[in-house]
Amino acid sequence: MSTHTMQRSEYDAYAGHTGYAKDADDHRSGAVHRTEEPPYAWRAPFSSYFYREVGYTLTGLPVAVVGFVTAVTLFSLGLGTFVTVLGLPVLAGLTAAARGFGRLERARVRGLLALDVPGPAPVRAARPGTWGAITARLADAAGWKAVLYQVVMFPWAILSMTLSLVFLCVGWTLALYPAYHWVFPRWTDWPGYRIFDYTDGSGVQHVYYIESPLQIAGVCLVGLLFVFVTPQLVRGLTNVNRLAARGLLGR
Repeated sequence: MSTHTMQRSEYDAYAGHTGYAKDADDHRSGAVHRTEEPPYAWRAPFSSYFYREVGYTLTGLPVAVVGFVTAVTLFSLGLGTFVTVLGLPVLAGLTAAARGFGRLERARVRGLLALDVPGPAPVRAARPGTWGAITARLADAAGWKAVLYQVVMFPWAILSMTLSLVFLCVGWTLALYPAYHWVFPRWTDWPGYRIFDYTDGSGVQHVYYIESPLQIAGVCLVGLLFVFVTPQLVRGLTNVNRLAARGLLGR
């Protein structure tokens, strides 16, 4: 086996290539590293890497909703009962639940965004017993950072899913228009796709159809532009998730 194949090139999500990694040692020491390099821009729209990123943004909203609701509910309940002893176990349960969501999110980032983020050290109680475990959870900085992740990334999940879905659908719908243009004159009374149809104040009707070869080619080119821009947009959106996972869910 050659020397090149024994080494794995490390790729940082934001800075690009950073040289050859000390793979096993870095992983054991808790280093964050990519597990796969992103494809070149011209190949990105047709790569499994891009569609895994899209899958991450589309599935991220349901996960974010559950995490956000859990975090807000337990935090509000804990503060509301803080004057009694009941508030402390609730807040301890909040950090424990947030750690669980953080573990799920690291697995999603690893599998769909090709970034391995080692988790924080486990919680260790300084004193034995139930109250020792509760106080350890309350003092768990990693747990509170995971709570913060669930709260601040919720609106980002909404934005990411919306932009990814809109750009993906618009791009391929326009790019493939020449393939289904024939549907309109055959099955409707339109000579092509109708962009607008309105009558102005003077009674003149304005109608615009996409029907000529030049118009059809123009729509297709606009769609291709969307197709090749979308992977870069999605990568920019998911880079924020990578950064947040590194800063709030890692060691």
